[in-house]
Amino acid sequence: ATSGNLSDEPICIDQHVALDRLGGIADSFLVHDRPIVRHVDDSIVRLIAGREMMLRRARGYAPLPIAVGSRHNNVILAVGAHLKNTVALKVGSDVFVSQHIGDLATKAAHDAFTRAAADLPRLYEAEPDVIAHDLHPEYLSTRFALQQPGQKVAVQHHWAHIVACMAENEIAPPALGVSWDGTGYGLDDTIWGGEFLLARNDGNFERAGHLRPFRLPGGEQAIKEPRRCALGLLHEIFGEELWRKPRYLKAFAPNETTVLRQMLAKKINAPLTSSAGRLFDAVGALIGLRQRTSFEGQAAMELEFAAANDFSGSPYPFQLIGESPIVIDWEPAIRALLSDIESGTSPGEISAKFHHMLSKIILATADRSGEPKVILSGGCFQNRYLTELVIADLRAAGFEPVWHQWIPPNDGGISLGQAVAASWREPEATES
Repeated sequence: ATSGNLSDEPICIDQHVALDRLGGIADSFLVHDRPIVRHVDDSIVRLIAGREMMLRRARGYAPLPIAVGSRHNNVILAVGAHLKNTVALKVGSDVFVSQHIGDLATKAAHDAFTRAAADLPRLYEAEPDVIAHDLHPEYLSTRFALQQPGQKVAVQHHWAHIVACMAENEIAPPALGVSWDGTGYGLDDTIWGGEFLLARNDGNFERAGHLRPFRLPGGEQAIKEPRRCALGLLHEIFGEELWRKPRYLKAFAPNETTVLRQMLAKKINAPLTSSAGRLFDAVGALIGLRQRTSFEGQAAMELEFAAANDFSGSPYPFQLIGESPIVIDWEPAIRALLSDIESGTSPGEISAKFHHMLSKIILATADRSGEPKVILSGGCFQNRYLTELVIADLRAAGFEPVWHQWIPPNDGGISLGQAVAASWREPEATES
């Protein structure tokens, strides 16, 4: 017996809706005569570094407020991201974050989102002065925000991650933020996701560093097929020479290779990304763990679980190139990883060397920044193996690592970050 919903949709809270939508799935329905006002999922936490980390904040926790400082007294409604959506309302020095709503790809999920966006202001009898939203123009949450009356503030996705973690932990700028996830719209119109952001005293940020970008052949399809991430990564290293290396093309049929080669050569439907999440996907595909996924983050999770816990070797090499922003070049690591694959090194050892390298990247970039506080946010830090490595390495070097506990590091925390980031600066005068 369980609550019921179709994939990517909210829980059905009306028996007639449940009978209609789930009739082809469930054998029987147990119904009752107590109406449900709003759907609330079970909360999910994971133990990381000796304490809880919220992965999905809902039953039992939402909408308990997060106390934050306030530079302006505006009531701010933040509409969150497209995936793992939550909405948040800032009233005075408190931010009320809604229950987990989910991915806004279906009508049912979008309807739940619009209800939540209307519910919070009604519940707290506060009319929003400002609507905070993601920078991505195609997010359904952004489109919703831009249709509402009042002033709007666009908040860059990865900056929202960092601000959410700072707000939850009552950390004031300056600090170095490490924002690693799967995807987010960058200030340069590329897909960010492997970001080092300096939080400044003026309430804004600068991009201090990022992972070296590579192309994703097929765009969003690459998120569902880690083999495409691997292909884009290898093409960044080898260029046209890649197509003369059949050992790297085994995951594709010949007709697929022809199309993907054209995408990469002509840079059509092959956007650039600096995403740490897509780097995880690429490595998972290269070592044969996962070529296609059935749910978000599957390849990265399998790579985490494969990592050897008794690893005592050396991490893969990398390079830091340039200044402001620093570009972290993963090519030395991938070349060494390919050599390990050829020599028969186990996936567990390869994964451990990769994870340890990522931790050393964060440590090296923190050394360059000189900021003692290092903020860890984004979906990649749901990975316990990585997060505990990073915390240990930073502490050993004298830094103060800061990570999430009661607000998810994934996109479920974006609305909190949007609300607080918008309160840190005067809203833009965009009326509609």
